[in-house]
Amino acid sequence: MPSPKCSCCAGCPTKIGRRGFLTAAAASALALEMDALETASSLFAAEARPAGKPVIQAVFVRPKKTPVVSWPGGQTDVNAQQALFMKTLAEAAAKQGVELQMRAEPLEDRKQVDAYLEQLKKMRLDGLLVAAMELTLWPDVYHLVQNRGDIPTVVYSNLTSFTGHMRATRKVPKTYVGATQDVAWLAFGLRMLSTVWRMKNARILFVAGAETKDTSVAGPGTLFHWIPKRCFEEEFKKVAASDEVRAIAEFSTNSAEKIVEPTKADILEAAKNYVVCRRLLEAEKCQGLAIDCLGWKNPVCLAYSKLRDEGIVAACEADANATIGMLLTHLLFERPGFQQDPSANTVNNTLIGAHCTSPTRLEGFDKPYRAPYLLRNYHTRTGVSPQVLWPIGREVTVMQFVAPKQMILGSGKVVSNIAQPPSGCCRTSVEITVDGVDDTDDCKGFHQLFILGSLERDFRAYCQLAGIQAVHI
Repeated sequence: MPSPKCSCCAGCPTKIGRRGFLTAAAASALALEMDALETASSLFAAEARPAGKPVIQAVFVRPKKTPVVSWPGGQTDVNAQQALFMKTLAEAAAKQGVELQMRAEPLEDRKQVDAYLEQLKKMRLDGLLVAAMELTLWPDVYHLVQNRGDIPTVVYSNLTSFTGHMRATRKVPKTYVGATQDVAWLAFGLRMLSTVWRMKNARILFVAGAETKDTSVAGPGTLFHWIPKRCFEEEFKKVAASDEVRAIAEFSTNSAEKIVEPTKADILEAAKNYVVCRRLLEAEKCQGLAIDCLGWKNPVCLAYSKLRDEGIVAACEADANATIGMLLTHLLFERPGFQQDPSANTVNNTLIGAHCTSPTRLEGFDKPYRAPYLLRNYHTRTGVSPQVLWPIGREVTVMQFVAPKQMILGSGKVVSNIAQPPSGCCRTSVEITVDGVDDTDDCKGFHQLFILGSLERDFRAYCQLAGIQAVHI
C-alpha cells in the first residue's frame, strides 16, 4: 500500500484553513484576556473529537412490578427509578455526543433475556449499558453479560445486590460493574463506553522522521498519522508576525506572573509555533499531535501548554505511550495531563516530575481555574517554556499507558514546586508524595502523566472495561 501523501510540505497541495483562529486580524490583547481565543470547551466538543458518534444501547433488567418481599423492596417505585435512569442517560448522551438507544421495555426473565440476546447478534453496537434493578434477577444479568459477545459493557446497580451477587458478572472480560446509589454516576459509565470507541477512532498527528505513513496502536486502536519532521519547519517559514501571532504572544505575556529570561522577540517566535501546530492539525484532520521536539532552539513548549488547555493532545518527544495516555485522560475526564521525566527524592521519599511544558487549566478545559506560571527559557537557554506552579496540597494521579494493554497507576499529593535556581531541571518541576510506595526510586515508568485530582479508581474502572491490565506504580 502506498504511503499517504503529506499535505503540508513543499511540493504538496497545502490545505490550510482559518477555522479555529481569530477571525478579526486586529484583535487586541484585551479581547484575548476576555477569552476570545480561549475556546476550550467548544473546541474539545467539536474539533477534538473523531467524526461520527458511538452507538450505545441501554437495557433494564427488572420485573415490571417489584415484589414486596425483595430487594430493593416494595417501597421502591421501579417505574419512576427507571425513568430517572433514562433521563440521566439521555442528558449525558446529548452532552457527550453519543447516539443512545434505550430499550424502555424491561427484561424480566430468562426467556426475555435470551430473546434480547438473539436481537443483539444482529445489532452493531459500540457499547452496552445494563441496569440491574432487582436482586433475584442477577443470574439473568450474568447470563446476558456472559453471552453478549465482545461489546464493551457497563452494568449499573443502584442498591440491588448483596455482597456476592454480582461477583461472577465482575469477572467477565470487558465488563465493569458500577454499584452505587449515585445515579449521576451513569454519566461516567456512558463516558467510559464512548471513550473505548473514541480511542479506536481518533487520529493523532506525529511530526517525526522523514516519511509519511499511517500506523495503528495495538490495544486502543488509535491511528497515528506520521508526516516528516521537515513539514513543521516548512510551515513555520510561512508564518509572519501577524496581528494574530502578536495577540497570542500578548495573551501569554499578560497572563504570566513574571517574565524571567525570554525577550519579546522570543515570545513572538514561540507564538508562531502555536499557529503552526493548529494549521498542521487542521490540514491533516487530526485531533492531537506529537512532535519529535527535543533540543529545538525555538521549542514548542508554550504552544503545547496552550493546546493542552484547549483540550488538544500535545505530546512531547513523539512519545507514543504518553500520547495515548493524554488522549485517554482528555476523553475520560476532560482535563489535561502533564507529561514528565520522573526523579526520586530519596530523602523525602517523594517523586519529582519535570518537563518544560505543562497545562494551566489543571482542573479541566472548561473550568475557570488556571495555575499561575512564569515565562522562562528552555534548557537550551533559548526560546520560551512556561514554569507552571501546581497547587500545593491537592491530590494528584500518576498514570502511564504502556502499549499494548497495560497501565501504570498511582496517587499522591503535591508538596512543592522546585525552585530554579538553585535546582536545575526542566522548567515545570512538581514534587508529589506517592501512596503505597516504600521507595520512590522504585516507581515504574517514564514520561508518566501527572493529572490533578483523585482519578486512580476511575482509571481502574476503565481498564476493567477496556481489557487493560492496571499495575500499581
